[in-house]
Amino acid sequence: MPVKHKTAKESLATMTEMVLPNDTNTLNNLMGGRLMHLMDIVAAISAQRHSNRVVVTASVDNVSFSEPIALGDVVTLKAQVTRAFNSSMEVHISVTAENIPSGRKVATNKAFFTFVAVDQSGNPISVPELVPETEAEKELFNGALRRRQLRLVLAGRMNPEDAKELKSIFYPKEN
Repeated sequence: MPVKHKTAKESLATMTEMVLPNDTNTLNNLMGGRLMHLMDIVAAISAQRHSNRVVVTASVDNVSFSEPIALGDVVTLKAQVTRAFNSSMEVHISVTAENIPSGRKVATNKAFFTFVAVDQSGNPISVPELVPETEAEKELFNGALRRRQLRLVLAGRMNPEDAKELKSIFYPKEN
């Protein structure tokens, strides 16, 4: 019998990597594409933990690079499912960079990725519901429906009039 629901903490995945010369650009900072690759891996592990299924990346929200990650820094990526829908899951990823000799540790990136669980034939398959427990988990859970509707509207897969959570953005009330 499939599991009906899981908690967010059950999907937590953490990855730690050291930035090596082959990972850097000409400024000796971690290349953005390499970081996105790592983010995709840790987020997929999180989604697989939640769904107990093979997952595929469906979308990546805005990834902004607020701080450079230097050669020799230790990068820690944490991913956790924030909400599960029918077959899709939103995963939040946070990235920190640490220069161990100096003791400097800084948050560098955050993003939301969406994954779809698939069966052996590659068809979408249902996933367990997510039950948030902490206040932070509840906040991410509650915002997930708005983020999902925004993704669908921007991708042309949902009519803005049907995005009930976003109506105030697309159709402000007239005074």
